[in-house]
Amino acid sequence: MDSDERYMRRVIELAMLGSGNVSSNPMVGCVIVKDNVIIGEGYHERYGQPHAEVNAIQSVKDKSQLEGATLYVNLEPCSHYGKTPPCAHLIVEHKIARVVFATIDPNPLVAGAGFEYLMSNGIEVIQGILEEEGRELNRRFLTFMEKKRPYIILKWAETADGFIAKENFDSKWISNDVSRRLVHKWRSEEDVVLIGTNTALYDNPRLNVRDWTGRNPVRAFIDKHLQVPEGAHLLDGTQETICYNYMEQDVRNLVEYVKVDPMDDMVDVIVQDMYVRKHLSLLVEGGTHLLKAFMKNGLWDEIRIFRSPNEFGSGIESPIVRAKAFSHEMILDDELIVYRNKINDYAANHHA
Repeated sequence: MDSDERYMRRVIELAMLGSGNVSSNPMVGCVIVKDNVIIGEGYHERYGQPHAEVNAIQSVKDKSQLEGATLYVNLEPCSHYGKTPPCAHLIVEHKIARVVFATIDPNPLVAGAGFEYLMSNGIEVIQGILEEEGRELNRRFLTFMEKKRPYIILKWAETADGFIAKENFDSKWISNDVSRRLVHKWRSEEDVVLIGTNTALYDNPRLNVRDWTGRNPVRAFIDKHLQVPEGAHLLDGTQETICYNYMEQDVRNLVEYVKVDPMDDMVDVIVQDMYVRKHLSLLVEGGTHLLKAFMKNGLWDEIRIFRSPNEFGSGIESPIVRAKAFSHEMILDDELIVYRNKINDYAANHHA
């Protein structure tokens, strides 16, 4: 089993290379081994392009070597026609003898069907190798499939004395340069970034990826009474943008205005709308009011807080998290504290 785990670790390393490029698909890596030698590798590089298994098989120069080989993949091979043909058929076609995977694909189109198809064709199938690591890797995809909503990350920076902004809503430069660069990396990894009205009005943010290399997320903001002025960065038409409001339903200049009934819970409506749009993850960079609304509804999977040594003395207080920290690290003089919602954390609950 040790060699199975070793190859699966390599599979997970490869899968991570697809981060930020494959949504709404999961991140998948694949390694093909013959006589204890890796003969092929691949990963799912971009949404709509070939899956990991296809890329790994194509990387093998001498296809006759595939007969009798073992294929390692972190997610059950698909057996349905989607954007690409089914990987399970390709595995059978090349007479691969053994398939080892970490997690069952919860997509109802797959969910055990790939596994059964391989077995019915005489292939030895082993599942559950590094299953927890596999679930951790694809926690966004699994949350989307199992909970019918995106994976939700709440993020803010706070001062040492517990403030998220000054009384005038100015929150600039609480955290340091390196922390801010890290936030740009996070934006490149998530599907949507959401803020509330005050952040949109007072910070005039771009919500794009500047201090990192990667794709821009879809940006979303709440503006119930359409107060954000025409010249705001959010309305500049440079990236796909959604404005949740009470006034109008319209699309103009790459901004989609989504009208919400004032009787409905805005946070619930947004989360459900993100699911319908097939967005796997949502990074909430809002102010205290919006962050607290997500926390009150229990709609969060991770909270990431930068605690800076700076002090404001007074201002708008940051939300209080009543949970045990999952991890701590120092980013220069900022402390990055990460929390995981135990109720929503299948790493904790999967076997419960």
